[in-house]
Amino acid sequence: QVQLVASGGGLVQAGGSLRLSCAASGNIFSINVMGWYRQAPGKQRDLVATITSKGSANYADSVKGRFTISRDNAKNTVYLQMNSLKPEDTAVYYCNGNILQHGVRRDYWGQGTQVTVSS
Repeated sequence: QVQLVASGGGLVQAGGSLRLSCAASGNIFSINVMGWYRQAPGKQRDLVATITSKGSANYADSVKGRFTISRDNAKNTVYLQMNSLKPEDTAVYYCNGNILQHGVRRDYWGQGTQVTVSS
């Protein structure tokens, strides 16, 4: 019933920017932490950034100063503004939300959106 749909990925040159969006839908009572994770071929899924319902953000060291996570609680949407992109940022980006539904809190994942940064 709960779905997270990620969008905004694409192909960009090094130094460019992309803005990712992830909208949660369904019978949602509340969303606590939301976040972005990424997975490159042959590697594990790593945290990129998280944000609490109050707007407190946490970033992986590799993206600090370049990426900005934000959210719109009224729209149940989390964003990731990605600036100064590097080839090593190439990965499938997944959004995550810790969602309370019907008295149960669980993590939900979006389908992923491909980000490719060319040199």
